[in-house]
Amino acid sequence: MHRYVEKAKRLFQWGKLFLPFTSIRFYPPKFILRNPVVEGVKAAFKQGYEVAVIVFNLEDTQELADQSGKFHYTRIMESLKKHFRIVIGQEIAKDKIISLHDYSGEGFTLLIKLEHDRYYLSEIDGLITKIMAEVEDRLIVQDALLLPHFQTGYMFVEKKHAAIEDTIAKALKQATMMAEKRTDSEYNEMVYQMSKIVSQKDIKLLAQPIFNVASNEVYAWEMLSRGPEGTILESPLTLFSVARQTGMLYDLEMIVFGKALQQIKDTKCKQNIFINCTPLTLGNMSFIRDLKLLMLRFKGISPTQITFEITERDSIEEIKDFIHNIKILRLMGFKIAIDDTGAGYASLNTISEVLPDIIKIDRSVIQNIDKNTVKESMLKGLLLVAREAGSLVVAEGIENKEEASVLTRNNVDLAQGFYYARPGVLV
Repeated sequence: MHRYVEKAKRLFQWGKLFLPFTSIRFYPPKFILRNPVVEGVKAAFKQGYEVAVIVFNLEDTQELADQSGKFHYTRIMESLKKHFRIVIGQEIAKDKIISLHDYSGEGFTLLIKLEHDRYYLSEIDGLITKIMAEVEDRLIVQDALLLPHFQTGYMFVEKKHAAIEDTIAKALKQATMMAEKRTDSEYNEMVYQMSKIVSQKDIKLLAQPIFNVASNEVYAWEMLSRGPEGTILESPLTLFSVARQTGMLYDLEMIVFGKALQQIKDTKCKQNIFINCTPLTLGNMSFIRDLKLLMLRFKGISPTQITFEITERDSIEEIKDFIHNIKILRLMGFKIAIDDTGAGYASLNTISEVLPDIIKIDRSVIQNIDKNTVKESMLKGLLLVAREAGSLVVAEGIENKEEASVLTRNNVDLAQGFYYARPGVLV
């Protein structure tokens, strides 16, 4: 516990703040009016971003120092810091970086802004893997036998608490636990809580309606997951990031699907239901078998009522059974939707591979679209892509009538967002 407190204190101390796109900045206490890290997180929240804390902990630093000697160890660490900053600057846009700290040889803590509001765990996993690979490639030329090894973990800063310093420190602690894994008793406690949620199926589902733009009637409901109320795993960001980092993502997503089917049965809902699912789960070799077993328990529910919404950005080319399982799902009658379209190349590439029944246009395209003709042109282009693929279009994140009016004049099929309705109970 002590080292978490000390690391959190150092995060907020004046000290050194490393940013890859500038020289080293120093913040002496007498010149500081506001903590730059805290202010950066507050600004990110105000702009509508989520904030992730990513920890890169160095392993066996003492062994590395003993092997290399003090002089060479210092040289290796300075080289590591330099290359780490360079790689961060290359892989992450500078306006997305809140801070990058190093702590006297212990490792690095990176705070970044993320644009989307739910699923970007594969994006973080991929980023961590790429950073580590590129740093290692840069070091291996100089010190092939003395490469540092990292433990990595990440967590999201919660928005709901008043004291931002406390929520940053909490996220840092949780990310460090994820990095240290089974060497830490508090990590084991988090794994225990996650296992308990899975074994007791202790999650609840909210439903957000998706409206037909032309008729203003509810077309479908998207099911949204929450962990046990009042726990650190209540937030879906924390719940799914811990599940992914502890190898329980598949079990959790299958529980969500079973809960959704139960709600359809209990409410006698006849409208379409969207269920979020990652490519890792859809491509799991056991998925079709487990899905069929679940459907046997709910014989009154037709697969044609269910849409699997692909929510993550894992490379589908690297998931062996993904396309095969998608074909079987279609033969069974299920529909497929692609989420976050317009947010990057990955979703557009997935559209060409999957040819989904429904394309969901990301909030980043929709936000302030009534004031931005370029965004409206992007919308028109995505509508053309959808028509070519034979897909319906859902515009996500509609927050006001001005944005909604742009959808109407462009004949967008479906819409979802706080302007229409917030998540609630399935009816």
